[in-house]
Amino acid sequence: MDILPTKLPGAYILQSKLIRDDRGYFIRLFCSDSLRKAGLESRFNQINCSLTLKAGCIRGLHYQVAPMAETKVVRCVRGRVWDVMVDLRKNSPSFLKWQGIELSEHEDTVVYVPAGFAHGIQALENESQIVYASSVPYSPQYEKGIRFSDPLIAVQWPILPQGLSDKDSNLPLLEKKFSGVEE
Repeated sequence: MDILPTKLPGAYILQSKLIRDDRGYFIRLFCSDSLRKAGLESRFNQINCSLTLKAGCIRGLHYQVAPMAETKVVRCVRGRVWDVMVDLRKNSPSFLKWQGIELSEHEDTVVYVPAGFAHGIQALENESQIVYASSVPYSPQYEKGIRFSDPLIAVQWPILPQGLSDKDSNLPLLEKKFSGVEE
């Protein structure tokens, strides 16, 4: 597994070799030894699966705060998604910066989203599905979110956003005095 840095310090692209033959393909989705050797979170508490039925739909931008701040490892297993991570870490050189990357069932790309980041996806095809591991259990009392259209972040979504849940549509905008989160 290759661990490639992104423009956001602490966030990575994990690349495993996609092995194809006439039956299909095989890919290692996760390797705790590789992450541990690189000094990254390698213990994950739960694995989640999310299916988004309509292209354009956004899920996020979600995060959990300390003491339940979570690290995620995300892979698209069906269709295509635009995966977005936003650095919310207090005193980070990339504070409030975002990075998007297209993930596809046909690619060997996985993203590593560290604690202190908000995360979201936009389905680029109907019936797109992701699988992601989370380092801590879902904890509603520590869950937070940022509206997908927050002007302080200004994420550029590839297609017109549509079909958001009421919860995601009503997430708050960041206040100009927002100073970040603890990792």
